[in-house]
Amino acid sequence: MKSALSDFRGYSGRNYTKESQYAKYFNSVGSPIHAVAVETAVTAPVRKPTNPKVDTAAREKLITARIGLLLKAPFFGNLATRLELVNGDDWLPTAATDGRKFYYNSEFVNNMPLKQVEFLFGHEVLHAVYDHMGRRGERNPKVWNIADDFCVNSDLIEHGIGEKITVCGVLYDRKYKGMSAEEVYDDLMKNANKINFDDLAKMLLDEHLDGEGDGEGEGDKDGKGRPKLSDAEKKAIRDEIKEAVISAANAAGAGNLPSGVKRLIKDMTEPQISWKELLEQQIQSTIKNDFSFARPNRKGWHMDAILPGMKPGDTIDIAVCMDQSGSITGEDSKCVLSEIRGIMEAYDEYKIRLWCFDTKVYNDQEFNSDNMKDIADYELEGGGGTDFMANWTYMKEHGIEPKKLIIFTDGMPYGEWGEEHYCDTVWIIKGNPGCEPPWGIWAHYEEEAKKK
Repeated sequence: MKSALSDFRGYSGRNYTKESQYAKYFNSVGSPIHAVAVETAVTAPVRKPTNPKVDTAAREKLITARIGLLLKAPFFGNLATRLELVNGDDWLPTAATDGRKFYYNSEFVNNMPLKQVEFLFGHEVLHAVYDHMGRRGERNPKVWNIADDFCVNSDLIEHGIGEKITVCGVLYDRKYKGMSAEEVYDDLMKNANKINFDDLAKMLLDEHLDGEGDGEGEGDKDGKGRPKLSDAEKKAIRDEIKEAVISAANAAGAGNLPSGVKRLIKDMTEPQISWKELLEQQIQSTIKNDFSFARPNRKGWHMDAILPGMKPGDTIDIAVCMDQSGSITGEDSKCVLSEIRGIMEAYDEYKIRLWCFDTKVYNDQEFNSDNMKDIADYELEGGGGTDFMANWTYMKEHGIEPKKLIIFTDGMPYGEWGEEHYCDTVWIIKGNPGCEPPWGIWAHYEEEAKKK
């Protein structure tokens, strides 16, 4: 097979005809891979002192590209214009960013058409927005960098930011559309024995900075060498980017954002609450905050005080369903029930319908203020697959219409998620961090041991 770019003469003046192992792998499994992505990267220009005329031309092209983004892709344009342009000819073959500065190689920029420079800006902007270096953790740095580029390039191509760069290889595969860097990384590692990561690493579009550079002093204040950042500077930059992202998104409008950015904005502006907080909040929401001394709350008797109780008709009425498929342990279920019991201690009148389920319902019991202590001895039954519809079928057959339905589950049903409009539903999801139910309110269960 001859690569689509096999006759391309790169800006370094060399021809490249080698087909990468990456192309062989993906062609063998039938993955739709773009032609650019099957070519190994063009060798970068030899690093040499900056030619002022070449640098001036590069800066003019970069400024023009930013203006183009402002007009056609305002989210990217706003974030690109906040980056200070810094020549990196003495250490950088392509481009890079630390979130504050846009480092560039002047020859690399000048060898690209203007639309491809817009793509380059978008690439650097998304690396900063997604905080790829901050999210790497203990993952393999090389494979993580590859996953980052797949993720970023997919978003840019899908959203039509500039034109895909052709002066060098670009990592792109349609199958990674809409996936996070973590998901792409996991897929790459799963197929590690079939992939030559050295070939893929040669196709990274830019330098991925982790702040551990060789520049002079913190933050590369002298502008020489790979930038070096302190932990305090890294944190400050992340905070600046977060604020800038929200501002740029508001200016651009939700319809002009890549899907990955939309998810990020949601995470920034809608902080997650713990499953315990969600439980308490949702149970409280089933009653009106309307109390009367005509019905004293007996919780205050031991204090020689008379506290108001809830008015008749304001009884808490919830149903709790415990998924008993293999991934939910008895200890997990008991922990959730203990939390519910603790919440109920603040109330005088309540009714809780509790049952277990897998593909059918087991051990349906009712608890109230008179027998709530017995919930500690509740016997968990079941242990097959997960069929959410079994709960709705059971409720209809037995005339159960709770104000809130609370489901503790692994979030992996083999069928439908239930009936959205039957009653308000709260999902507590364990062991499936990427799961987002199609409707209802949810939080992810966090084991106590992981909090310590």
